[in-house]
Amino acid sequence: MTGADAQPIRVLVAEDQSAVRAGLVLILRSAPDIEVVGEAEDGEEAVRLARELRPALVLMDIQMPRLDGVSATRQVVSEKLADVLVLTTFDLDEYVFGALRAGAAGFLLKDSDAAALLTAVRTVASGEGLIAPAVTRRLIAEFASPRTPVRRSAREGEAPDPAVLDALTPREREVLGCLGRGLSNADIALRLAMAEATVKTHVSRLLAKLDLRSRVQAAVLAQELGVDGP
Repeated sequence: MTGADAQPIRVLVAEDQSAVRAGLVLILRSAPDIEVVGEAEDGEEAVRLARELRPALVLMDIQMPRLDGVSATRQVVSEKLADVLVLTTFDLDEYVFGALRAGAAGFLLKDSDAAALLTAVRTVASGEGLIAPAVTRRLIAEFASPRTPVRRSAREGEAPDPAVLDALTPREREVLGCLGRGLSNADIALRLAMAEATVKTHVSRLLAKLDLRSRVQAAVLAQELGVDGP
């Protein structure tokens, strides 16, 4: 649906600092296509409200009391309650990688302006998970590098099995490699000389085959397994 018939994007805001949370809510409510359906001040409340309210997206702070944002993200994503857009103070915060591995669809810096916040919410809600490709490429490269053992400890779960790639077609592998480079659908379409709609189809299929929730998870997997794009 489009125009007046379109349903607003239902957002749950999870942030432990009341002043910051109020500011985020104020910005989100200024947009006619976004509806704030709830507010949480810690990770446990975020998970509870996500189950109760079923928002389209949870704006999740990384560091919160009782249950941190990484653990809360893992629960929300594993139960398929909503997409998660994580908030962090630094673009290379080691916790961000844990959140992306847990299934977050993207991340946003807390000092981003109002326009960037609204764009990020709309972008994640539309399924285009890589919010800032340049920063995301740097983040993925940093935490996927074997030269950073301390930050690699922030990973969730065991190292992926290369055999998971056997289910992919050659074209899907190429798309996965492009995701690993942090490319958008439009960039992939240009690089692989295909329609953007076809790229979206390949992304959806490879996510399903690899049992991944977001294109960011796919990008991290591509980096870990050394899948290079053309």
